[in-house]
Amino acid sequence: MTTAVSDQDRLIPTPAGRLYVKDWTPDTETAGTLPPILLLHDSLGCVDLWRSFPASLAAATARRVVAYDRLGFGRSDPHPGTLPRDFVAAEAREVIPLLLDHLGIGDFVACGHSVGGGMAVETAARFPARCRALVTIAAQAFVEERTLDGIRVAKQGFQEPAQLARLARYQGDKARWAVDAWTETWLSPAFADWTLDRTLSQVRCPVLALHGDRDEYGSAEHPTRIAAGRGTVRLLPDTGHVPHRECEDEVVEAIRAFLSET
Repeated sequence: MTTAVSDQDRLIPTPAGRLYVKDWTPDTETAGTLPPILLLHDSLGCVDLWRSFPASLAAATARRVVAYDRLGFGRSDPHPGTLPRDFVAAEAREVIPLLLDHLGIGDFVACGHSVGGGMAVETAARFPARCRALVTIAAQAFVEERTLDGIRVAKQGFQEPAQLARLARYQGDKARWAVDAWTETWLSPAFADWTLDRTLSQVRCPVLALHGDRDEYGSAEHPTRIAAGRGTVRLLPDTGHVPHRECEDEVVEAIRAFLSET
């Protein structure tokens, strides 16, 4: 029997602009008692690009799932400038507290894809008493040449108007800003020494690091670092950088099983 899932969206005001938020709530007795799952999207992502994953995750885990568009992405307001060098940590420091307070969320599970995984790590470290578990999906933990090579290829591809137009279906007139924010930040020499190592040492909750064995933006060293001494690495076979779309059922089941044991 399939669990029914209802969804709701809204705009949340912040000092820098409005954030678009959507949540999925399963029709289960535990939906209001288990810590909800907070989803953090990747460098070109948004709520809509999670596609069917949040609803599937809510149904499988019997938990509320919450996703939001970062400022400058999707249906949130435009970003007022350029990303700061510490933008990964800044999201956990400046935005997540406002989001949790506005939504009335106490304990929670942090789950992020790609750079959103890094933000999930920062969030877990910043809220050690409230973050009950951490899940990363194809996250980067440091600046690797393989990551930069993939970004260089993508940057070249977005010179094609058709490719940028496809992204604009989700990002609107913010598409060019989103591409530049991603490529120019990561390729900047000032970002070359970025790492999650210090932050990871402050994570206190169980960790599940999911990673595709064919991820074009990062080797298996990333999940290895993220989970080292803290949890489990799950390498997904024949999978690239977007496991939750490439093998959604497997990712959902991995997260369900992990959370059932925490």
